[in-house]
Amino acid sequence: MRFDLTDLKLFLRVVESGSITAGAAQAHLALASASARVRGMEDALGVPLLQRSRRGVEPTDAGRTLLHHARLITQQMEKMRADLGEYATGLKGHVRLLCNTSALTEFLPDVLAAFMAGHPQVNVDLEERLSSDIVQAMRDDLADIGIVTDSVDSSGLETRLFCEDRLVLALHPGHPLGKGLRRNAALPFAAAVEHDFIGLAGDSALQMYLGEQATKLGRRLRYRVRVRSFDAVCRMVASGAGLAVLPESAVVRSRDAANLKVVRLADAWTRRRLLLCTRSYADLPGYARELVDALAAHATISASQ
Repeated sequence: MRFDLTDLKLFLRVVESGSITAGAAQAHLALASASARVRGMEDALGVPLLQRSRRGVEPTDAGRTLLHHARLITQQMEKMRADLGEYATGLKGHVRLLCNTSALTEFLPDVLAAFMAGHPQVNVDLEERLSSDIVQAMRDDLADIGIVTDSVDSSGLETRLFCEDRLVLALHPGHPLGKGLRRNAALPFAAAVEHDFIGLAGDSALQMYLGEQATKLGRRLRYRVRVRSFDAVCRMVASGAGLAVLPESAVVRSRDAANLKVVRLADAWTRRRLLLCTRSYADLPGYARELVDALAAHATISASQ
């Protein structure tokens, strides 16, 4: 059984993309060559590594085992390159970072921009996902760093605090839900689901999360419109088009904050801590550890303010 690094990197790309065609393109291989390499690995092992269907491919049990070792080997190669980086010019590091909507839009941009400005040789592959999906991806070695809410089970991962993140209800001052509400009073999410919402467009992790909470109540959120940013959501809410559940920080910094009424939600799931998680900090390449340290420092600075 002989697999080279090209085989392992190809297999990683195929599993991550869910497609041999996409994996081949990402690995810069012709489709025929990529298919032959995958078949060669399966022939060498004597077991199938991928389950093929019209929707794409998924790893078999043997494939998941190979995936685990392929991740470890490629991480070790990245670590070696990082450690030797000061002696070799032109080498670049690559970090895959998964996070939820709040981290992506509210807390990451500044600290990530500062890190990348100081590390021009490092590229970051940033992707938004649900916290539960991020935890599973971390356990499967499909990402280097994750930022998740503390409401999900992160056992088996190394975690540290990234920031506090409270979800609040944003209303137009004249909205029926806000009338007669005492100062600092809190409303249950169940009271909000009876009304029309303004939400984020696309596969927003936050909207999926809110949808799950509504489903637990036996309800479905009614969206009047879905827009591309928190600022746009706040603008629509301020105009009286509907209400929204947003990170408190997004509402506070909105240009329309003066025209919004912010109401606390009584549900425990709205009071969240965002955790920075890694599978093994010590096993990350040096530049990835530096990014973890930069993100952790953000938590220290935020807590002191």
